[in-house]
Amino acid sequence: MRGYDQRSYGDGFADVYDEWYADVTDVDATVQRMLDHAGPGGRVLELGVGTGRLAVPMADAGLRVVGIDSSDAMLAKLAERDADHGVETILGDMVDDLPDGPFDVALVAYNTIFNLLGDGDQQRLFHEIARRLEPHGVFVVEAFVPSLHPDGNSSMIDVRSMAVDHVVLSVSSHHHGDQRAEGQFIHLSESGGVRLRPWSIRWASPSQLDAMATTAGLRLADRWADMGGALFTDDSTQHVSVYRQAAPR
Repeated sequence: MRGYDQRSYGDGFADVYDEWYADVTDVDATVQRMLDHAGPGGRVLELGVGTGRLAVPMADAGLRVVGIDSSDAMLAKLAERDADHGVETILGDMVDDLPDGPFDVALVAYNTIFNLLGDGDQQRLFHEIARRLEPHGVFVVEAFVPSLHPDGNSSMIDVRSMAVDHVVLSVSSHHHGDQRAEGQFIHLSESGGVRLRPWSIRWASPSQLDAMATTAGLRLADRWADMGGALFTDDSTQHVSVYRQAAPR
């Protein structure tokens, strides 16, 4: 998408993210999962921390949380939520600007890994996280399972929501051969006029993510259908994958 950069998504969605995506990534289950892996007082790095919907509850539960995001607008929303200043935040790229660590857990929730669009960026992330994990540490990836599509391109127009005073249209283009998709939510309202909310992703299958992990010296330790630990099957539409060091350092 012409003109799209790493700040575009956050700047476009910060004001509606908590409303639109309140039902994704079970917060309580995520906090418990992080506690299980990190232990009380453990150090957690959240990539693409956004508005702090997960990070602030993790900090409230006693975890030491560092969150990184490329959007000032998202981090401003996090600051509003984080009245106790429990989350350490970093404005920057989630590959090139990571803190040194070490961390007990690195978390990339709800498809955020697919926001890395450049060739090799997702692979580089696995390498950078592997370097920052404690020997017992884990990298937790939550993402959708891509549907099988033939090679080629397709476009879609749909209605996301509609009320008497507004309508949100979804316009998207899918490039299956390149495993890419991009689009706009077009928000039309009586009070606000027209607002464009762009997004762009580069998806990967669970097996492709596993291969990236292996190249970075990590191995798949567990995979569930959700943060609550539901069984992952061939029919699962999303996965929570846990990667550990392949060998002691």
